[in-house]
Amino acid sequence: MAQADIGIVGLAVMGENLILNMESKGFTVAAYNRTTEKVDAFLAGRAKGKKIVGYRSVEELVAALQRPRKVMMMIKAGKAVDAFIEQILPHLEPGDILIDGGNSHFPDTTRRTAFVESKGLLYIGTGVSGGEEGALLGPSIMPGGSPAAWPHVKPIFQTIAAHTAEGEPCCDWVGENGAGHFVKMVHNGIEYGDMQLICETYQMMKDGLGLSNDAMHEVFARWNNGVLDSYLIEITRDILGYRDEEGAAVLDQILDTAGQKGTGKWTGIAALDLGQPLTLIGEAVFARCLSAIKDERVTAAQALAGPRTRFEGDADGLVADLEKALYASKIVSYAQGYQLMRAAAAEHGWKLNYGGIALMWRGGCIIRSVFLGRIKEAFDRDPNLVNLLLDPFFQAAVADAQDAWRRVVAAAVRLGIPMPATSSALAYYDGYRSERLPANLLQAQRDYFGAHTYERVDRPRGEFFHTNWTGRGGTTAASTYVV
Repeated sequence: MAQADIGIVGLAVMGENLILNMESKGFTVAAYNRTTEKVDAFLAGRAKGKKIVGYRSVEELVAALQRPRKVMMMIKAGKAVDAFIEQILPHLEPGDILIDGGNSHFPDTTRRTAFVESKGLLYIGTGVSGGEEGALLGPSIMPGGSPAAWPHVKPIFQTIAAHTAEGEPCCDWVGENGAGHFVKMVHNGIEYGDMQLICETYQMMKDGLGLSNDAMHEVFARWNNGVLDSYLIEITRDILGYRDEEGAAVLDQILDTAGQKGTGKWTGIAALDLGQPLTLIGEAVFARCLSAIKDERVTAAQALAGPRTRFEGDADGLVADLEKALYASKIVSYAQGYQLMRAAAAEHGWKLNYGGIALMWRGGCIIRSVFLGRIKEAFDRDPNLVNLLLDPFFQAAVADAQDAWRRVVAAAVRLGIPMPATSSALAYYDGYRSERLPANLLQAQRDYFGAHTYERVDRPRGEFFHTNWTGRGGTTAASTYVV
């Protein structure tokens, strides 16, 4: 058999499916796994009869690859990636390419890119989104790292990626060092937000309106034919309609404690580091944390009082309001995510193509939706757009949804149903559109107790002042800095 086009290391679900995807598109793939029994099982099973060759050592894997060699790691993020890099480097030559396709934290990718390049090799850290099905049929792929590596992997990545209805690949070069994994991290954070918004909407319909799973199934089916058309709305529709062999709703048997793997948390931390108001995604992460303390919530449910009000009014009208509130909140979530990417690009010197990122997310990935086409159009209109809310299309969409959005949040408060992501999205919108916020009082407080100084409305920005509020503090002020 001819030498392989690419080697894949790691035969878990994503690794196996990417290999099968590549092979189905005409590429010869070399497979390796630290536990060699997995290689044997894969070759005897799903890979049987295909242009896939298994190897039982790193030396054999490297020898089987065309130059420049391309080795893609599909292994657990963290120390395992560093360990494998150290293991394989002695067997590679200058110009060879190492690719990390896992969910690595972007600072690790930045560090690894510099390290691998210092050895004369090239490195790519790429986000791969779409789960098991996406990996097999066509994921969204977000590569970054060594720019010189891109021409060598572009034909493979753009062939195996998902494609839009117009035939455009959901994969393009993102930027240097950790840019690819950063964009994937933000994708996952937005995914957290989308899922939480849908869950809050589900709880309002279930607990607030008393709708059955079948009724909610019909609602989500209808929504999936409108502005909310997306993969997550689609699977929510399917989940609500799913029954087991006995006819019972599987959803109702699932414990209400959410898991998470850390990418949402990383997104929130990055926002704090860059001083960006990523409020909705932050609330989505904290909502998962709150769900995890199930035993405490069971106790609290018996001890803490809440409103006993029942919804009285037009149930169909509230369902219609929920659709608009969900859409408006989704706009805010993406606006915040794009603000974070813009801040990171400025911090790290990345030249991110924001419309191109929306295109990469149009297919294959978990957040794929018709909505993303509108984001690409917004950045096509204005590549320097500072916030999606300032684009004419999204301005009009939020203006149309605003009354419904406020009615939903007010109903949630009256009924005692938590909608932290939806309500935080509205609070962000109101804060962002406020010419004046109460931070003047906050700065006065900081200056009062810590002499932290403040700027004045009647003086140029950048001039700082201190008031001796008590008459005992003197004129000495603390230095001004931003954390």
